[in-house]
Amino acid sequence: MVAEQAAHRRWLDEEGARLLDFAQASAVDGGFGWLDDHGAVDSARGVELWITARMTHCFALAHLRGRAAAFDMVSHGIEALIGPLRDHAHGGWFSRIGGAAGGDDTKALYAHGFVILAASSATAAGHPDGQGLLDHALDVVDEHFWDDAASLGRESFDAAWKHGENYRGANANMHAVEAYLAAADVTGRRDLLQRAIGIAERVIDGFAREHAWMLPEHYTPEWEPVLDYNRTEPAHPFRPYGVTIGHLLEWSRLVLNVEAAARRAGLPDVEWALPAAKALYRTAVKTGWAADASPGFVYTVDFDGKPVVTERMHWVVAEAIGATVALWQRTGEYQYSNDYVAWWNYAKQVLIDLNRGSWWHEVDAHGTPARTVWHGKPDIYHAYQATLFVQLPLSPSLATALREASA
Repeated sequence: MVAEQAAHRRWLDEEGARLLDFAQASAVDGGFGWLDDHGAVDSARGVELWITARMTHCFALAHLRGRAAAFDMVSHGIEALIGPLRDHAHGGWFSRIGGAAGGDDTKALYAHGFVILAASSATAAGHPDGQGLLDHALDVVDEHFWDDAASLGRESFDAAWKHGENYRGANANMHAVEAYLAAADVTGRRDLLQRAIGIAERVIDGFAREHAWMLPEHYTPEWEPVLDYNRTEPAHPFRPYGVTIGHLLEWSRLVLNVEAAARRAGLPDVEWALPAAKALYRTAVKTGWAADASPGFVYTVDFDGKPVVTERMHWVVAEAIGATVALWQRTGEYQYSNDYVAWWNYAKQVLIDLNRGSWWHEVDAHGTPARTVWHGKPDIYHAYQATLFVQLPLSPSLATALREASA
């Protein structure tokens, strides 16, 4: 596999460093800001919780990789998460502070999951405030978001936690799996790992399998699929109508992470994980790649497989890379090696912006930068992780694996 070649590993390290160089400019008062096409902060967008948490996570990984000054960026993120982004009156974290439209004081599982991830990675990186932040974030999610009866997380609440949203989503729960895996690794808490397993089993071995691997993203509070959700707003960046191709790929990797973590912890085998990972990946590639006869993964398709939003998102290719790595590591099957090369070639030819920095976050079918779903280059989370996946095992999570590798 090309991923085993020393020259490719050096290129991955160089690309990761280039992404981090771009991200340095995102540090602003209160956290990390939204970067535009040229790497300047778009102050009108304020400081988003999810971006601040994801950037903190990335810089923690960078510190564990030996990057000079990355620890200062971790400290900057942690200070924002224990300071201005935290709701000291009601608990939890604001979704956004500042910006032209004003702050957003709602509390969302999606962003809170990234707080857990950031705190876990900071803890693995040896930050003195990481463990305290992690303990608090886990308590907040446990108190407000976790639905033990459903073995899934609730979506969002108002600032005072009095009114919950009449909606449930697979996306937030997918990132809760990622967060719980990371937290389980740094705390040794098996209950967090069991939560991750339970979410994945419910969403993938349940909902995705029941819909021929065309995973519904949107649900009622009783977890009944709402297949026509956002039909009139199909290009929503977080809740698009139809099947989100990138999430099939992301779940393909995550369920293999879950399987590996369960084995590492001595828990019963997650026997459904490998067949599900293969099916999700196969469905994503068959349905999403060149669905409109042009190279690239389309953003969404309907439940009959017809393309809906045909713009290509950078994060989908990054997750395709991650899925091929996980499947190749798990199976050794050569097809995944070939796909790994193909997805990286597409990223190099179309998405990686060597002139301005980072990756174009969205392009059209012709490879021209587009802004239907995303404006600018908000963060490096997906792209930076894509440079690391092949260099680390399926379990533990990235930060813990890096820490163990340097021990």
